[in-house]
Amino acid sequence: MPSKRYNKALEMVDARKAYPLREAVGILAKFPKAKFNETVDLAFRLGVDPKQSDQMVRGTVPLPHGSGKTVKVLVFAKSGAAADAARTAGAEHVGFEDLIKKCQDGWADFDVAIATPEAMTEVRKLGKVLGPRGLMPNPKTGTVTDDTARAVREVKAGRVEFKTDKAGNVHVMVGKISFPPGQIEENARAVIDAIFKARPHSAKGHYVHSCTLSATMSPPVRVDVHEFATVA
Repeated sequence: MPSKRYNKALEMVDARKAYPLREAVGILAKFPKAKFNETVDLAFRLGVDPKQSDQMVRGTVPLPHGSGKTVKVLVFAKSGAAADAARTAGAEHVGFEDLIKKCQDGWADFDVAIATPEAMTEVRKLGKVLGPRGLMPNPKTGTVTDDTARAVREVKAGRVEFKTDKAGNVHVMVGKISFPPGQIEENARAVIDAIFKARPHSAKGHYVHSCTLSATMSPPVRVDVHEFATVA
């Protein structure tokens, strides 16, 4: 049953209306707050068929003001410059065969995995372990690279990944409710731009059916994305 706080927030938004982004962020900022620092997300319902490989919407986008989340990074790299660079850049876990074995045994105390192309020859064996958790390094998201230092810095600075689920939906974190509204707006704007730019060429008809902004414990606020359609 919805809480009094949730019901009070419901009274502050018109569920039938799609608001310009700045107005949507302003409404979210006025909602009664939970007792913890809620995560703010954007949710998209896209007009794509994710069963078709050429209609998968996937990519990464750097958030101008970061995500507000502490990101634990694992880097698969054989000993050498790439491993040393990853450690210097702040990766929590750097290794090769030892980390592969830990992952095979079920360990997953990290948020993002990065690998050098050389290491991927062995890391590919973890596909069934890391894949279902969304932790498998992938060249398309910049997590398979020889420039491990840059990848680590970007991830820790607030680069977020997006990918359609089986129903054609995308959920992306855009910050914390404690962020000033202007920062949430700028982060959200970067994500919406990236979603439109990632439109598959094979996708026909209406692309973004809906976009909503919400905090962990809040009702959703519909966002009018017509102003972004020109970037597609």
